[in-house]
Amino acid sequence: MTAAFLEHVNFTVADPVKTAANLCNWFGWHIRWQGPAIHDGLTYHVGNDESYVAIYALGTPTHGQENSYATIGGLNHLGIVVDDLDATEAKIKADGIETFNHADYEPGRRFYFRDENNIEFEVVSYA
Repeated sequence: MTAAFLEHVNFTVADPVKTAANLCNWFGWHIRWQGPAIHDGLTYHVGNDESYVAIYALGTPTHGQENSYATIGGLNHLGIVVDDLDATEAKIKADGIETFNHADYEPGRRFYFRDENNIEFEVVSYA
């Protein structure tokens, strides 16, 4: 059997520069690549050496009104594993973002938040 892993996920944001900075700050990631993209857009690849989030902007993106949990193919949330859940949450809250759905069940503690693009993140620690 061939081993597989998730290399990246790609989504559209309002301001890729700001989103890239936030992801680097919150999760200790780095910008792997940045540059021009399809349809005269701009993309940043932000992550670690194994995987990344591709964040893309096309000149004037629009805000969707879909409910991702009710839309086939909708992105419900992005799960991020961290070593120190409390320190990560403090960084996110310091940027004025509210966290919610705090839970502690196997296999780890977690919380959720939505960024400035209304993308939902689940932050988990197995420590």
